[in-house]
Amino acid sequence: MTDRPAAHASDIEAIVRGRHGNPFFVLGMHGGMGEPLSVNVFMPQAASVTVIDQEGATVAALDRVHPEGFFSGFLPNRAERFAYRLRLAAGDQTWIADDPYRFPPVLGEMDEYLLGEGRHQQLYSRLGAHQLTHDGVEGTVFCVWAPNARRVSVVGDFNAWDGRRHPMRKRIGVGVWELFIPGLARGAFYKYEILGVHGDVLPLKADPVSFAQQNPPETASIVCGPVDHAWSDGDWMTSRAQVQPVSEPISIYELHLGSWRRSGDGELLDYDAIADLLVPYVNEMGFTHVELLPITEHPFTGSWGYQPIGLFAPTRRFGPPEAFARFVDRLHQGGIGVIVDWVPAHFPSDAHGLVRFDGTALYEHDDPRLGFHRDWNTLIYNFGRAEVANFLQASALYWLDRFHVDALRVDAVASMLYLDYSRNPGEWIPNRYGGNENLDAISFLSDTNSRIGEHYPGALTIAEESTAWPRVSRPVDEGGLGFSFKWNMGWMHDTLAYMSLDPIYRKHHHHKMTFGLVYAWSENFVLPLSHDEVVHGKGSLIGKMPGDRWQKFANLRAYLAFMWSHPGKKLLFMGGEFGQEREWNHDQSLDWHLLDDPLHAGVRQLVRDLNRLYRSQPALHELDGDPGGFEWVEADDADNSVYSFIRKGVSDPRPVLVICNMTPVVRHDYRFGVPLGGSWTELLNSDAEQYGGSGVMSNSTGAEAIGWHNRPFSLTVTLPPLATLFLTPAS
Repeated sequence: MTDRPAAHASDIEAIVRGRHGNPFFVLGMHGGMGEPLSVNVFMPQAASVTVIDQEGATVAALDRVHPEGFFSGFLPNRAERFAYRLRLAAGDQTWIADDPYRFPPVLGEMDEYLLGEGRHQQLYSRLGAHQLTHDGVEGTVFCVWAPNARRVSVVGDFNAWDGRRHPMRKRIGVGVWELFIPGLARGAFYKYEILGVHGDVLPLKADPVSFAQQNPPETASIVCGPVDHAWSDGDWMTSRAQVQPVSEPISIYELHLGSWRRSGDGELLDYDAIADLLVPYVNEMGFTHVELLPITEHPFTGSWGYQPIGLFAPTRRFGPPEAFARFVDRLHQGGIGVIVDWVPAHFPSDAHGLVRFDGTALYEHDDPRLGFHRDWNTLIYNFGRAEVANFLQASALYWLDRFHVDALRVDAVASMLYLDYSRNPGEWIPNRYGGNENLDAISFLSDTNSRIGEHYPGALTIAEESTAWPRVSRPVDEGGLGFSFKWNMGWMHDTLAYMSLDPIYRKHHHHKMTFGLVYAWSENFVLPLSHDEVVHGKGSLIGKMPGDRWQKFANLRAYLAFMWSHPGKKLLFMGGEFGQEREWNHDQSLDWHLLDDPLHAGVRQLVRDLNRLYRSQPALHELDGDPGGFEWVEADDADNSVYSFIRKGVSDPRPVLVICNMTPVVRHDYRFGVPLGGSWTELLNSDAEQYGGSGVMSNSTGAEAIGWHNRPFSLTVTLPPLATLFLTPAS
């Protein structure tokens, strides 16, 4: 009985050649229950292998039955299976190891069922690399979805990146491969070596559910498990759930962590150093939230994170995941909300990523008419595949769950909604009804928004959606997509086009500043002046403004004040708050030295005061989503390029009168109708000297009982040049 190998020669050869799809059929302990016990191991790093028990006693020496390191043997003195260990020797070195192939599966039946159904909302608690104690032994369990692969192995420094040494067990029904590697500790680098559906060895793949990755350009995943931070933001999280965001002041400071500030020698700051500077700055400026360009791991720095590969991994450019958790915690303790850009629309084709992950179009569509973005040279997720939708939704929930993120701004939603997005006739495939709507993407987005609302009260989702798709920010049960807010791209394009004109021509385009009020309440809007408007040759905000240097700054101040007075939440990209002059460059810090110039410092002081005014005046935010909170006073004075409107709130009866003069001409004794008599006081004047303006005062008189603009009272005002005014009743 003991003079023959304990494994068939064909199985041995398949293991040694890395071609066996069921390693647990061959490796580990076999027999018992009346059958002779045997152990098979593949240990190419060892010269000899001995089976020992938990007390270290020798049970049997295994025979080297293949010259490349396959050891096999029977255990004649044992009748039943036991928790064995291995004593290995090579040269003068001897060491003890646990055999990965003696351990039972880690995934349970419910995990397998939910993963197979595509309904595992905490998929990240099972897939990926997790440290645990299994059958009394500490180690790391790896789980990865690759249903069409012939073989999947974990490779890393710990096994010399040899895919033959740690092939995984396949859970046939769901297509998930798993393996517990005893003794493997936090910090190990790893990837998956996959034998594709056609038998070819694919490029090594990073873990799709890795929680940390090497700092690019290196691409390995890192064993660390989901972050487990000791949070100190309980008060913030409790109050967040009680807020009705549409009626709250939301002023967002959008920033790219790698170029907001850098060290004196131009090196990147880490999450902790950024928090040291960012928390006091945002509080000083009065912003309620920061929005981070995607911090999900991405191989190409120049994509700014919008071509991610690690949807569960904060980029390591600024530190490990725990440091990002501390970053969020510190912002919350400072009273600042955190929004993270999230990109479920597409992914890059880097070989170590998701592209043809198991040798097939697994995450993407096989047909390029459905699966390829020509604009970005990226691949489109197959939203109709339950496992893919589950993977993406779990990513969204992960950032809210483990990092306490307050909102996800979903990038490129329009590209998800339309099958013909940026495609010519004949280059796309209609849906089952013959239309251009991506029904799978619609279902994915609405279901994800519903899950977020159900499990994370107070968390927001914000759509970057650039078309007229209806009801983006309306509840799913009312036929909407379920987003909390939508970026108002139309407002941004129209108003920037207007402001870029020489004032002499503005009267011919007067409607560009008023048209946004036609549809302002069709959605819950955010008014964005984002990073997209200051790159790719578009120049900076101040660079878009016409006129001489003084007029450029006056135009920018008037425009920012108009934006803060307009219905809708506010978003301003970093540098815009002080008039950054050059176009944004992601490879260097903002030009903070510009604040030595009074004109730049004046813009920053204006933005700070606008935020304080916006947050303190209920009329400027409480009825953002209600047309009853807005009244035009003067919308048609194109010849003078003058606009005026009233904002109203609920908790304070005093309205705010906003007046914009978009020409460099001082206009005296301009009369405006108002709803209340008596004194009106100036809350803010963008032409004030402290902002770098000319100091022309509004000199508003008390409101007289002279009907004007269909109102019972009116007041006369001096309009400063290229300026926006805020007035309110004195009491």
